[in-house]
Amino acid sequence: MFSIFDISGSAMAAQGQRMNVTASNLANADSVAGPDGEAYRAKHLIFEARQQSGREIGGVRVRGLVEDSGPLRQEYRPEHPLADEAGYVSLPNVEPVNEMVDMIAASRSYQANVEVLNTSKQLMLKTLTLGEN
Repeated sequence: MFSIFDISGSAMAAQGQRMNVTASNLANADSVAGPDGEAYRAKHLIFEARQQSGREIGGVRVRGLVEDSGPLRQEYRPEHPLADEAGYVSLPNVEPVNEMVDMIAASRSYQANVEVLNTSKQLMLKTLTLGEN
């Protein structure tokens, strides 16, 4: 009966991490080089179903964090100190529009799970008051 709280809680935690990764991608969208001297690569989370004792599915968890292997953006800036011989600077492969869509989806999913928790709580409270009269 209380597993709904575990399932929704795990989804909220996963979506919270997703929002953090997306925020990191957006924050680095225009950075030219990171601490290692290389351009930032967008990161994405991989989710997987979490097993719960006696049940097939018990929520969701983050399986890992992967870097986007897509090509870096190339911008012609011959005066930039990090430009290559042809005058191009490598910029992150972050697509701000895609990241904003991902942020909105994660936020909506988080909100939906908050509603699931609130509704479950209200139903349990109503169940407790059934015997009163």
